[in-house]
Amino acid sequence: MDQTPYIVIDEKILLENIRKMAQLAKKQNVKLRPHIKTHKTPYIAKLQIAEGAVGITVAKISEAKVMASFGIDDIFIAYPIVSSSKAKEVCELNDKLTNLIVCVDSIQGAKVLSECAKAYQQSLLVRLEVDTGLERTGVDYEEAVNLAKQVAEMDNLTLQGIFTFKGAVYKGEATLDTDLAGNEEGELMVKLANELRKSGHNIEDISVGSTPTAASVSAVDGVTEIRPGTYAFNDVMQVRFGVCRMEDCAAHVVSTVVSTPSQHRAVIDGGSKTFATDVQPNCSPLNIKGFGSIVDYPDNEFVRMNEEHGVISTVCSEMKIGQQLKIIPNHICSTINLHNFVYLKKDNDEYEKLTIEARGMIQ
Repeated sequence: MDQTPYIVIDEKILLENIRKMAQLAKKQNVKLRPHIKTHKTPYIAKLQIAEGAVGITVAKISEAKVMASFGIDDIFIAYPIVSSSKAKEVCELNDKLTNLIVCVDSIQGAKVLSECAKAYQQSLLVRLEVDTGLERTGVDYEEAVNLAKQVAEMDNLTLQGIFTFKGAVYKGEATLDTDLAGNEEGELMVKLANELRKSGHNIEDISVGSTPTAASVSAVDGVTEIRPGTYAFNDVMQVRFGVCRMEDCAAHVVSTVVSTPSQHRAVIDGGSKTFATDVQPNCSPLNIKGFGSIVDYPDNEFVRMNEEHGVISTVCSEMKIGQQLKIIPNHICSTINLHNFVYLKKDNDEYEKLTIEARGMIQ
């Protein structure tokens, strides 16, 4: 395969990662509903389900449609639906799936879903998203009980549970201490669920967690579900969090050295069209060195890039024009979204080309 850049997925490592998380969920007696944002591939989603995942999590309706078209029929859309056109798509999808759960985090979004479900003569399962410190989507923690009451009173909606995404944040600040972050997340959500239950709400699921916090948050008594995503592949960011080793990273980008202008600089054919830039180097608390880890040259730094070029600062002159490098990205999820396909490396060193079916599904 000379046409670089491209992504390789090591199937053996992938399966080990999938099984390890499934075993963790089983040990902690929680449901596993992985987020497919990492791989965006029905083939891999089915591997996760085969190992015990109850279903999947998606961010967008278009992603849900792709997964449903491949026979996956238990899907949680963990993103606010606020327009009538998207609510209509939700109701149409709801008719086709065994189980569909939808996010709400506002009274406006809940009203849109309620009105559409009524028109379709359906009952929609919804989960209330709660902000537990990331300050992204999610109703403010102190307002959650009030909003839950309003949602529960709406026609054709069933408040099935609550969920949050906090990631590696503790007391509102980014941290490398994933145990502190996960414990806080779980405890906040269990406390809220208990308050809601005392108010008469039937909160079935408390859905939490990410790859860095999966182990700690799943150990909190009362948590029912975790939604990690990156664990399937892992990346430099997860290595920095301490939840995996470089050897546990199933995905790498293969890129070719196209220029060596000096003994201290090499240029590869992978730039910002190949590698995600959302996890920047030298930012606290991760303080990652460069835009990815160069597998065979860990002391060299992938210092910058534009669309078509990646610049490597070299500490030696060993890199040669035409040489292929393996680079583990800082953030594999958004890197995958830049590629139309990946190559799955099998045990016999053969490769299977997989299309990223849910790539670019932004609506």
